[in-house]
Amino acid sequence: MSRKDLLTSHQQKLNKRYKQLVEQAYNLSQTDHALSDHSEFKAMKLLHKLNQIKFLSRDHSQPIS
Repeated sequence: MSRKDLLTSHQQKLNKRYKQLVEQAYNLSQTDHALSDHSEFKAMKLLHKLNQIKFLSRDHSQPIS
């Protein structure tokens, strides 16, 4: 498996988890603020990782104009 395929696979897994955490934070926002904040914080950390993966997996073969 190539490096780009591994990054894409990892990105898909993290994106699914990110969406779950955001939904969980939204659902908990009315009942338990502490758990909602915790889920939101975890989602923000995952979003940061997703942005790093997006940066690493971008195509470098195109020239910069």
